[in-house]
Order: sequence, then C-alpha cells, then structure tokens
Amino acid sequence: MCEAEQDDTEQPLLRAEAIAARLDSQRVSGVAQKCMKCQDNSAVLVIRVGDAFCKSCFKEYFVHKFRAMLGKTRLIFPGEQVLLALSGGPTSSAMLCQVQEGLSREAPKKLRFCPGIVHIDEGAVCGRSLEERRATLTQLEAIFQSSGFPYHIVYLEEVFKLPNSMLQSVSSSPASHYGENYKEAVDGFLQKQRETLTQIEQTPTVVEQLNVTDTEEQVQTKLAQLHICDLFGKENTGYTFTEASTSGKWPFNLTQTEAIKELFSSIKTLTAKEELLQTLRHHLLLYTARIKGYTKIMMGDSCTRLAVKLLTNISLGRGASLAIDTGFSDNRYGDIMIVRPMREYSSKEIAFYNKLFDVPNIFTPALDTKANDKASIHRLTESFVNKLQSDFPSTVSTVYRTSEKLNTVSSDFNCGAEQIDKCLLCLCAMDTKVEKASAFHATLISEKLSLKQNPDQMLVKEVTEPSCCGDDGVEEKGKCCGAHSEAFCSTDSNRTTDLLSMLCYSCRLTVKDMVSLDLLPQYVLSEAERRKRRAQVREQIQEFLLAPEEEVDTTSS
Repeated sequence: MCEAEQDDTEQPLLRAEAIAARLDSQRVSGVAQKCMKCQDNSAVLVIRVGDAFCKSCFKEYFVHKFRAMLGKTRLIFPGEQVLLALSGGPTSSAMLCQVQEGLSREAPKKLRFCPGIVHIDEGAVCGRSLEERRATLTQLEAIFQSSGFPYHIVYLEEVFKLPNSMLQSVSSSPASHYGENYKEAVDGFLQKQRETLTQIEQTPTVVEQLNVTDTEEQVQTKLAQLHICDLFGKENTGYTFTEASTSGKWPFNLTQTEAIKELFSSIKTLTAKEELLQTLRHHLLLYTARIKGYTKIMMGDSCTRLAVKLLTNISLGRGASLAIDTGFSDNRYGDIMIVRPMREYSSKEIAFYNKLFDVPNIFTPALDTKANDKASIHRLTESFVNKLQSDFPSTVSTVYRTSEKLNTVSSDFNCGAEQIDKCLLCLCAMDTKVEKASAFHATLISEKLSLKQNPDQMLVKEVTEPSCCGDDGVEEKGKCCGAHSEAFCSTDSNRTTDLLSMLCYSCRLTVKDMVSLDLLPQYVLSEAERRKRRAQVREQIQEFLLAPEEEVDTTSS
C-alpha cells in the first residue's frame, strides 16, 4: 500500500522531468539547426516550424517576396510616380528599405518607378503637444532625407482646407496608362533610358567645353554657367521641403487644431474614432497624391494587420467592401490606386528583418495607445487574433488566405458608376440598396419607431412647458416657443437622415456616434449638399430620362 502511494507521487515528477528534458533537447537542436536554403550556415531565426534561415538567406527571401508581389501583379508601370505612405512604424519602414534596395545600382532587377514619401501627423487627436510632435517629425525627417526621395509632411488639421471637389467622381483608370500593355510600357521605358544614355555620352565634358585659349574671365563665366545648369538639372532629385517641414512654420492655425479635437471629442466610442480617423487619413493621402502628380499609393499593411482588419470589418458591417479593403489593389478612388506590397509578410518576419538589418523606425502614439483590449472592436479583434496566433501559428495565414479569395461583383465596379451610388465618406459601393424584406430595412423601421414620441408625453410637454411668447403673441428675445423648437429639431433630423442616406452601413454607424454633424469638415458637408440637389433635380426630370437599356438600343441603332 505504501509502495503504491509512493509510485503515485513520483509519477508526476518523472513526467515533468521528461517534458523538461524534451524541451531542452528541442532548444539545443533549434540553435544548432542549419539553414533550410543553403544548408551550410547555422540558422539565426525560425519563421515557422521547420523554416529556419541564416541571415543572408533570410534577406534574399525577404527581398524576393517583395519583388515577386510587385512583379506578378504588374500594376505599377515603369516611370510611374508612386507615393509611399509612411507612418514610421516597423512595416512602413521595412517597405521603404525594400524600395531603396530595389532602386540601388547593385540591385540585379531594379525597380523602375519613381517613389515619393508622405507622412500624416495625427498628433492633434492623440493628445500630443506641438513640442512632442516637432521632436517626432525631426526624427522622421532624418530618415526621409537619408532615403534621397522627395517627401511631404501633411497634418491632420489640413482636412479643413481640402477643396469641396475632393469627393467628386473622377476617371476610373489612370490616364497615363489607360489601355497600355505592361510589356510595351517596359520596352518603351528601356528605350528611353538608352536614348538618355546616348545623349549623355555625346554631351561634351567640362574640359571639352572649356577652350584652353579662353581668358581666365571667360573660363570662370563658363564654369558658373555649368554650375547653374547642374543645379537646374538636379532640382527634382533632391529633398522636397514642403511648407509643412519642421524647419518652417506650422501650416495650420490654432482654430483648426481645436476644431479637429472637438470633432473627435464629440464621438462617443473609440471604434468610431478610429474609423473616422482612417477615413480622413485616406482623404489626405488621396489629395496629396493628386496635387503632387502621383498615380499610386503604397500602404504598409502586413499580413497580420490585414487578418485583423478582415475580422474587424466584418464586425463593423463592411463585408461588401472586404475585397478592396484587404486586397493588393484598391481602385475605389478612380484616378489613384492604393497597393499593399507588404501583405505577404507577417509581423514576425518584419520584426526579425528590422532587428537583423538595423532598419530605423519611430514609435508614434496612436488613438488606441495604452487602451485595454475591450476599448474598441479594433483592439478586441487584434488581441483575439494575436492570442490565437500564439497557440495556433496558422491562424493569421488561414484568415489571410480567406481574404485572397474575395472578389467584388465586377472587377472594376467604379467604371461607369454614378457618384451617388458611392458612400460619401469611404467612397465604396453602397451596400444599403437592398430589398425591403431584409434585416437592414427592419433595423431602419425599428429606429424610426423608437424615435417617435408617445402622444401622452407630447400632451404633458405642451401643458407643463411655459410659452416664450408674450400676451400679444410676439416672441420674446432670446427665447423660442415649442413650435419653433419642434421645427428646428425636425430640420436637424431631416438633415441627419439625408446624410445617412448617402452613407454605407458601416459609415452610418460611425456618424451615429457623433453629437453634431456640423463638426465634420466643410468639404464633406458641401458634397452632401451637392448630391442632395443633384438627386432632387434628377427626380424632377426623371420622366424625361432614358433608361440605360433604352439608351444603349438608341446608340446601336
């Protein structure tokens, strides 16, 4: 009996020792593991189970994945202006490093587009002072200047300076490469390079241009002319210090800073704040690309980020636009296309690359910094995916591969679509035009019924509420009678209803969390009013318009 009890107590200890010994052996074998690619060098990191790389092979793997993503899509044409959206974080910094290496002279297959950098400072809504924002921007500018690419710093307060035509419809394809074959574009670009090199070889050198028989004054004059020509020839290859550079004045005033703070303070939930911030950020990127002549925008969205975004958008009711929100290309804006070349990289791979090759990145506080896991849907989904990934390493890849299979109804749903059929804020296709026998319309009917007042409550209000008018019926100054207040409330309610009718389901939830619509930027309100007038005119002349199928028949005949 005593021996049996002793065996029962010793068995768990032996099992624990066996597990510890097995873990130690696995740890030792992991350290002594060879690179899976070259089979010669010792592995310095393990990306997944069985995927061990040495430092040089990991760099080749990382670079090849970036080039392959750009090569197989063939969306970025040679010589095209591409804007790199950099926040200073790990993913965008790694993307900048890949572009720098792809454009270097030592690269075997060089990238052929012309990059530029844009950074949006969101410190106003994150509670940062001007001194803190300037210190962060100084560090970011040092990284941008070392890249040698032109850069532009934009501030979130500048949304109040965007033109009213910001959200209006534009061409569905970039005009510079519409209908052009990718191979033909590459051949044309290489031909231009050869012609340029030929012209450079035929250009006389400085010694040839300077005649030895010239006097000293003539030589100095020619040298000065050559120096001026070099300056004009290189003015577009150096740094671009915009008016938003930290060396100059702030391109916004205190009123605009207070306005953006008041706008985000009026939103009740952190989820709605993050959604509105993302929308305004995209509007600023779109405007910057248009005025600076860029046709593509590169975003630093990793595989992990897109997996979180997929589940978050489903929770927020953005299922209809998942394909363009998480796909490689996003052509909702028509003339400007958003591409995501980092979508094949996991956050673990990016962290390893930045650590091994000393890629500089700057931490910038965001809206959800130091927030708990349940503060917003975005934070909750991110926490859920990361915890699940730690226990099941294939979680992120499974969710990501699911997003790859999503497609829109048409490959180019913007082509020929009316602007009124797009959401006012996110400019995605409207997903609210469904049948009446749907859950969406049931929700609308429930909201309308909940807003109606009980007749007994209205009667009590009329009896107890004092009149603001005098005995002669003239309204006293500074007061308003019940009839007027109901009219004003009715006007505000109609305005809200009109604006909500121009939004997709997800953007409706964001706007409903706002206290007042007057705090929105003016270009949004102006576009809403323009669409409303356009819809009214269209309704008045509806009987004189031809149906789309009738118009096609008339044209063909």
